[in-house]
Amino acid sequence: MKRQALALPILALACVCLSAFTPDEFLPPAPPWSGASEALIVPQGHPWITPCEQSGMTDSPPYAETVAWLEKLAAASPLVRVITFGRTAQGRPLCAVIASREGISEAAKLPANGKPTVLAQGGIHSGEIDGKDAGMMLLRDIAFGGKGTLLDHANLLFIPVLNADGHERRSIWNRPNQRGPIHQGWRTTAQNLNLNRDYMKAQAPEMAAVLKLIQESKPALYLDIHVTDGVDYQYDITYGFQGWDGGFAWSPKIGQWLDQTLRPALDADLKTAGHIPGPLVFAKNKRDLSQGITLKPYDPRFSTGYGDLRHLPTLLIENHSLKPFRQRVLGTCILIESCLRIVAQHRDDLQQRISEDEAARPQKISLNWNRAADHQTTMNFAGIASDNSNSPASGTQEVRWLGTPQDHPKLPVHHLTKPGLTVTRPKAYFIPVTKPDILSVLASHGIRMEPLKEDTTLTLDHYRLMDPVVSATPFEGRHTMTTQVKTETGKHTLPAGTMRVSTDQPLGDLAIALLEPEHLDSLAAWGFVPEILQRTEYIEGYVIAPLAERMMENDPKLKAEFEARLATDPAFAKDPEARLQWFYERSPFYDLEYLRYPIAIER
Repeated sequence: MKRQALALPILALACVCLSAFTPDEFLPPAPPWSGASEALIVPQGHPWITPCEQSGMTDSPPYAETVAWLEKLAAASPLVRVITFGRTAQGRPLCAVIASREGISEAAKLPANGKPTVLAQGGIHSGEIDGKDAGMMLLRDIAFGGKGTLLDHANLLFIPVLNADGHERRSIWNRPNQRGPIHQGWRTTAQNLNLNRDYMKAQAPEMAAVLKLIQESKPALYLDIHVTDGVDYQYDITYGFQGWDGGFAWSPKIGQWLDQTLRPALDADLKTAGHIPGPLVFAKNKRDLSQGITLKPYDPRFSTGYGDLRHLPTLLIENHSLKPFRQRVLGTCILIESCLRIVAQHRDDLQQRISEDEAARPQKISLNWNRAADHQTTMNFAGIASDNSNSPASGTQEVRWLGTPQDHPKLPVHHLTKPGLTVTRPKAYFIPVTKPDILSVLASHGIRMEPLKEDTTLTLDHYRLMDPVVSATPFEGRHTMTTQVKTETGKHTLPAGTMRVSTDQPLGDLAIALLEPEHLDSLAAWGFVPEILQRTEYIEGYVIAPLAERMMENDPKLKAEFEARLATDPAFAKDPEARLQWFYERSPFYDLEYLRYPIAIER
């Protein structure tokens, strides 16, 4: 109780100190900006002004006000329909908007009109809310601003806020690195889950809902709209995708289309509107930009990697947090509109690329893109001038961004081109009925499975985990695991009801990534098989010691192996328990299920 009493005055003192300044007081200065996209803003008093525009492009409305405005628009326009596609952990309805020439009111009916659908998703991180307000402006212009022709050859499916619970944890203090809006939501959900780490494990109800929406609507392009932190630079709209500059992609045909068709057209539209598009930037050292930036493939816990793995063209849009909210929202509005036009214009080519990637069955799957860069190039980088000064708070040199443009010719770019893991494609996996949680996740992704109708005996592989390491603290609500494996082959009788997951399906690559335990985003790595990490039977020393002596008498090769281990491993030689354990693991008493991955593999 005393600790609580002491904490309250400290918290009160902090609030008093915070009240002495504004949230953006310590942000670097923003370069002055004006652009043609400012013409998108309607004047005060316009009948369909958005709440953001009504605030002078300085604030973003609460969720209920957002939904109410969209429902009012839908009631007045035959082109716009509002649907509910799920519920949050706190029970809020998840709202989406369908904009189509035919007035389609169900996501599952979108593929039937024969037009490509652009799925634009805002607020997966609900403090990064530009996509919501940009989408509302574009929908207004589609309904009543003369842009209904955008729907002649494409559909728009718009999620204003995916993390609706986090959105309502509104505050002026939520995003210290971001210039507006005045009120910002929270990064994580009511369950404290980061939805842009949840694409593979599909733990959150919001993620399960959006995965179902993707399967129903079959979009041709997926836009995941964020606001990025990090270093300062001139670019206001940055984005990335698998296959950038010819880099790695699980869907190489799609990656090529994004890089060679969409990217130049999108950049041209943004520049014409007065914006500065650029690559998604991650500085090697945030205190020293001269060390360069890093570019690497996205792992599938993120939308960009996940979309690519399931052969869905996906862009991760990261507006620059230090640019004014007004500038960012307008750039996002141009981006969504441009993507609708580009997808409509190139619909046949894009669909052909998607079909080719879905039909491919590569024999090698590259995974684990979390290593250090292995290749370096350079780029001309549109940066912002800076200097450094000693900080008494950090005790080191801290960068100060000055707000004036400064180009960096030949800035180093550190690429990751080699994966940490390469897996040979199996024919199928067999999931036991004892793993309903894994079966549920596979079903959430839309992966096809077929139950065995009777007990079946097959020669199959199993993995044995080698030196698994479980995280001491949870990450995204789960204790994660890293491991290596060794393969064991034998005859196994699988009971009726066991699910066979063939890799000869459009989502076969995704199934492999989910079910290979060495993959850092597999379900095993996300902690779905903790039961195999525990031994449940043991053997006493008075039993294993004489048994070990008999084993060495009967097997000279085993004895030689043991003596070699003693000679080369002094710690092992001095540890009686480790020595006896060595024999126990080679005895017929040993628990063969210990560390054995429960999913069988058909080669």
